[in-house]
Amino acid sequence: MNIKQAASLALKSIMSNKLRSFLTMLGIIIGVASVIILVSIVNGLTSNVVSIFDELGTNLITVNVGGRGSNRSVDPSDMQEIVNNNTDCLMYVSPNVTLMGTVKSDSDSLDNKTVTGVSEDFDEIRVLTVENGRFFTYMDVADKSRVCVIGTYLQKELFDGQNALGESIKINGKKFEVVGVLEEKADSEEGSSDDVIYIPYTIAQKMSWNGRVTMYFFSATDTDHSEKAVSVIKSALYKVFQNENAYTVMAMAEMIDQINEITGMMSTALAGIAGISLLVGGIGIMNIMLVSVTERTREIGIRKSLGATPWDIMSQFVVEAITTGALGGVIGILLGVAISFAVTLFNISSKISFPAIVISFSFSVIIGIVFGYFPAKKAARLNPIEALRYD
Repeated sequence: MNIKQAASLALKSIMSNKLRSFLTMLGIIIGVASVIILVSIVNGLTSNVVSIFDELGTNLITVNVGGRGSNRSVDPSDMQEIVNNNTDCLMYVSPNVTLMGTVKSDSDSLDNKTVTGVSEDFDEIRVLTVENGRFFTYMDVADKSRVCVIGTYLQKELFDGQNALGESIKINGKKFEVVGVLEEKADSEEGSSDDVIYIPYTIAQKMSWNGRVTMYFFSATDTDHSEKAVSVIKSALYKVFQNENAYTVMAMAEMIDQINEITGMMSTALAGIAGISLLVGGIGIMNIMLVSVTERTREIGIRKSLGATPWDIMSQFVVEAITTGALGGVIGILLGVAISFAVTLFNISSKISFPAIVISFSFSVIIGIVFGYFPAKKAARLNPIEALRYD
């Protein structure tokens, strides 16, 4: 008997017992669908997180300086010198000073807004696009000018969505001129990347309770030089503080790698848990095949008496088990893909993983082979005379 004939007989056997065949496949269907759905959701989550970090800039390096409670310290000019001395791996640096404040226009007011003080290079570091107007200049920072760049959420709330360029706002009672409005990125929603106010860090230092700068944003020349840039910054800071606990240096590329590693482990773990259903499905296939061998004992005896070899009998039942597993895998794939697309309607991120589809389907076929082998072997070993006498 060739494989084509065995497959044809397997399909006829499956179709003749539709309900039983479906229940046999159910474990495979649930297992394959679960693997695809869970991996797709984790991939969607990973993609969202990585896109957020991409918005921050993949070349971004964040430095927090805690100091040692002594006279040893660094200031913005020291950090700029690190960049100037290492232009092969570093491009820009910006101090980061944050303060909470009340932001007002002529008629509207927003409380508890985060105002961020940065340098003139911050837009290059964070890859910001100014839709209207401009970003700060070096002279704005040096002269402690009261200018600001705002996101579209502030423009919507304080100026009814009208162009805010050239208008004035008050931050904690101090008047600032809006010199730039950033490009909209997040539908102008509160708390999003459109809900931002940037002012020169020099004026932010004056307005904050603590004028000391403890956070800096560096930009590496490219992702490939990120590791070297981190090493250079750490070396320079160690020369000042002589203590690695006095500062932390974190590269965005390194954080993305860590996130990918963690989510990869999550995907593997969740796929493994879902894979238990595949194992259960395999046991179901073996169970139903054993029942099938018992039910078809007389048929096996007739075929053997007509010259069928043990290989013919074994191949018939193995192919039937493989076909059952493969059909369950196909249905599971269709179900898993459909649900993965459906969950996006509920604002759940999902990204179909082709490798997950291939691997889960392959496992469904392998399970059919493994769990179908033992019943097939039992069928092949039946004594034809005893099989013919079976009632």
